[in-house]
Amino acid sequence: MSGDRRRGRSHAFDSSRRNLLRSGLATAGLWTLGQGPCSPALTGAAQTPQSGPGSLPRFTEVSRQSGIHFTLLSGNRQKRKIIESLAGGVAWIDYNNDGYPDLLLVNSTSWEDWRAGGSTGCRLYRNNRDGSFTDVTARAGLKRAGWGLGVAVGDYDNDGYDDLYITCYGGNALYHNNGDGTFTDVTERAGVRGGRFGTSCAFGDFDGDGRLDLYVANYVDVDIERLPEPGSSRFCFYRGLPVYCGPRGLPGERDILYRNNGDGTFTDVTARAGIDPQAYYGLGVLWTDYDSDGRLDLYVANDSTPSMLYHNNGDGTFTDLGLAAGVAVSEEGREQAGMGVDAGDYDHDGRMDLVKTNFSDDANNLYRNNGDGTFTDIAFPSGFGEVSWPYLGFGVKFLDFDNDGWKDIFVANGHVNPEVDSTSTGITYAERNFLFRNLRDGRFAEIGLESGPGLALRKVSRGAAVADYDNDGQLEILVTNLDSSPDLLRNARSGANHSILVKTIGRESNRNGYGARLEVRAGDLVQWDEVRSCGSYLSASDARCHFGLGAATIVDQLVVRWPSGRADTLKNLPGDHILVIEEGKGLLDTIPFRHR
Repeated sequence: MSGDRRRGRSHAFDSSRRNLLRSGLATAGLWTLGQGPCSPALTGAAQTPQSGPGSLPRFTEVSRQSGIHFTLLSGNRQKRKIIESLAGGVAWIDYNNDGYPDLLLVNSTSWEDWRAGGSTGCRLYRNNRDGSFTDVTARAGLKRAGWGLGVAVGDYDNDGYDDLYITCYGGNALYHNNGDGTFTDVTERAGVRGGRFGTSCAFGDFDGDGRLDLYVANYVDVDIERLPEPGSSRFCFYRGLPVYCGPRGLPGERDILYRNNGDGTFTDVTARAGIDPQAYYGLGVLWTDYDSDGRLDLYVANDSTPSMLYHNNGDGTFTDLGLAAGVAVSEEGREQAGMGVDAGDYDHDGRMDLVKTNFSDDANNLYRNNGDGTFTDIAFPSGFGEVSWPYLGFGVKFLDFDNDGWKDIFVANGHVNPEVDSTSTGITYAERNFLFRNLRDGRFAEIGLESGPGLALRKVSRGAAVADYDNDGQLEILVTNLDSSPDLLRNARSGANHSILVKTIGRESNRNGYGARLEVRAGDLVQWDEVRSCGSYLSASDARCHFGLGAATIVDQLVVRWPSGRADTLKNLPGDHILVIEEGKGLLDTIPFRHR
């Protein structure tokens, strides 16, 4: 996020092409240009379907009334060092297996506590199943102090209880879930302490042996006490303002791929697998089978360097095809400052599309999967890109917020330099977040300002994760905010649409079923998704797959294609239920949604 690189990237689109894009989109009736660079660019109401499925959502912020009392600390508010601007991981994890997602918030620390060897640490909130949460951190044994950043959730030992991996500056932590409400720090025994500056991390079974492996993105290899001062080099300016240095001008740190040995330990296979030999600045991580060959691939968003799409060769190695696939750099061939990533089939063609957030003075990317190993960035023609230009995106998630059966997109925004508030550019440090409605024709409308008071808030947002935490069939969103409390955005939309949640239990495959491909047919709707919790930025969402059904009340057919190669087909399943499916056994349980 260096100032030198950012000034160059502000011209990523030459003026003639950008004006053409603006003109063409406005003529097509997609855009209403605002009066300033931060004005909302879309009049979502003009594109909102008038039927029931198109009713506007209403998100309200309910964190404190739900019992979540938490402040994300990360150095000083002035943000004079790069590490101070990056924190904010969040995870939804049903750690006690009661069927309700609990909440883990990763915290960083103040400089005073860091230098004294302490920190506030992460916080675990148990879901009380009535819309409220209780802080159970002390009882759970999550004690390690440090400058926390990201988190991954997965049952790495297949014992039926989800474990936690937390990245921190100075060394990461693996917590084994003991199944009794407590966790044990097994980092050293497992051999997964990692590097110096871990960011996003993700569990996924890349070799198909039924055990979850672990990818850890790393950022810069520096001593944070000896970072250059703002304005001390050409890499320490943004729009003429002296700001913190990096990542340009700082040495990168190589990402790490750990293979699960099946005995509670992991082996670092980074070099053999061909991972990150250039030691790029890693931020966002996603496991997804983008080419539908039955093997998990990796997409990694890098800051100020090309992003990487690692194709799984099936022999323990990966080949970076990001440039050939069209997802490494901008359409103009410029490196971008990638932050958050996610995958979802927004156009119902059975292929996983990709979304990536970027720094301001650049557009976010929406990559349509062409089905031949390549992608096309349709951010501008789809209505997703232009509004993001002055904003700085971090967390991002595909989600169906209105249960119409079409994937929408949420983006968490917040700048990294408080100094921008002293300028007249219209770019601000605190920013509002975006909600993009899928218009079902390849286009999106940004409707955040029309979607309730929770989405009108202006904060410095970072991590974002989704879950149906109250099991009522509607997805909620948790967003973390620097130097502030998180936003728990409760979905209060009222409408006649139906939905299901699918919980997978692997047997030959990993216990979570990560990597399983789901196909859902309900009436005229056919949808596909993958089981995973990773994605967004530093965060992990509820691994239960959510499918909106529109007006349908019955799922005509559900097919689960497991990582093992087995397929389970189920028919005539009830809508408005949680469906628990076990590999080889089929439907284990149907649990009706709670009524509000």
